[in-house]
Parts: sequence; structure tokens; C-alpha cells
Amino acid sequence: MPEKLSETAIRARAFWSGTITFGLVSIPVNLFPASRSQGISLRMVAEDGTPLARRYMCPKHEKQIGWAEIVRGYEIEPDEFVVVTDDELEGLEPRKSRDIDLRRFVPIDQLDPRFFERGYYLTPGSESTKAYMLLAATMAEQGRAGIATFVMREKEYLIAIISDHGILRAETMRFADEIRTVEDVGLPEKPRLDSADVAKMEAAIKRHAAAKLAPKELEDRYADRLLALVKKKERKNEDVVDAPVDEEDSDEAGTDIIDLMEVLRASLGKSGTGPRKAAKTRSRKTA
Repeated sequence: MPEKLSETAIRARAFWSGTITFGLVSIPVNLFPASRSQGISLRMVAEDGTPLARRYMCPKHEKQIGWAEIVRGYEIEPDEFVVVTDDELEGLEPRKSRDIDLRRFVPIDQLDPRFFERGYYLTPGSESTKAYMLLAATMAEQGRAGIATFVMREKEYLIAIISDHGILRAETMRFADEIRTVEDVGLPEKPRLDSADVAKMEAAIKRHAAAKLAPKELEDRYADRLLALVKKKERKNEDVVDAPVDEEDSDEAGTDIIDLMEVLRASLGKSGTGPRKAAKTRSRKTA
């Protein structure tokens, strides 16, 4: 049986920690990414295997530009820029806060999936989970999601908070002007459909229908083939190059992979009650 994680260990592994606030309600939470990048990435290297570094070049003077010579500019016309200084950008940054400002509760069926960008889990950030479980159960019972904002790494994010089987999820959202409409795409007008053609299409869909989505349908087949090729060439010692890598130029190391369900059990299952059971119990009490 895995050892229960302490509150300190959970916070140490959390991506971000803060407090959901609305009205007089304050609920401490920890933020965990709901997904991780598992794709196979290829780095640009020289023929001897030395990783290549990115440099900025000035095409006009044909010389390399250092960081001290670089400024940022907004292009208002072709080749015409308004320069913005670092101090000015810092003045525009949102106020640093550890609050998730929950502004509205809206019907969950009004959330268009096109607005969703990246998913996170919100776990209880304190030993007491009563308020967390009560919020999750009540939101699920009412079929509502919370619209909130919070600041992380000097950037303000718009998020939707959703109750999912007793667990709160946070989906970062795109802003309204980032979403393309049907008119933007320019789709043709709907033609009149023949009943015989509709029947044929229904039959074709039925032949390929499944009762549920199988995990194998979500596998990255290209990544599997690429990894198999790399392992094959490694076994044969074919095209394998070995060059020293400067740690300062290497990509930032990712966080350790965690057992998220163990974190949730440690946060919610103080007496062995799982998320599903706790949510149902709380929902009945709320009703």
C-alpha cells in the first residue's frame, strides 16, 4: 500500500498553490497539470552531434545581436514599430496574487469546448476538505461551472472551474477574439440532402460505430514509429553520435512525474473515502 503523502509533499509537487475566493468563501487549492507532453522531440544538432544554439541575426547589418541590444516593438504598419520598454511592460503586468477570483457561476452546457486550452486539477490545499467537497458537490448538482481569473508567472489567465466526480478541474480559456466563427472560415451554404444519401451515410457511420472510446484510438502512432526507429538504430550503433552538452543550453528540466491519484487520495481520502463516494455523500447532504 503506497505511503500517504503529507500536505507538505503535495504542495512541493504542486504546479501552483493559491485560494479560490468568491464572496466570503475562501478555499485553499493546489494546481496540477492534467496532462503531460509525451511526444518525441528531435533537436537540431551538427553532424558531430553538438546541439545547435539559437542566435538572433540582424539582416541589415549581417551581424549577431546580443540580448543587451534587443528591444521589443509592436508593428503598427509594415516595417514600422512602436517600441515598448521592459519597465513599461512591467507596469502593465497584473498585480501578483495567490487568489483565484471566481466571478460567476454559469450553466456548464454554455461552455464551448473551442474556448478550452489546457486542463489542470485543483486539489485541496489544506487538511480540511469540507469546503472543497461542498463546492464540488453543489456545482455538480446545479450543473454549473465557475468562471475565474488568476495570476501565474506575471500573466493573468481566464479559467473555467468544473466539478468532475468530486474533483475540481480548471480549464484555461481562450479569449473571445481568439475564436473563429463559421463566417470567418467561409463554409458553403447547406445543400438540400437527399433521403437516400442520408440513409447511406447513416449506415456507413453505424458500421464504424463503437460502444465506447478505446484507449488504443488515442495512441500517438507516429511517435511510436519514430521511437522504434531510434531504438533500432541505437541497437545497431548506427548514426549514433556522442558530443558534450552544455547544461546551461539544455532545455529546462520538467517536473517529476507524480501519481496524481495518490495526491488526490491524500488530499481527499483522510478516512479512506474516495473522491466519488465523498462527492455522492456531500451531494445528498446538500440536497
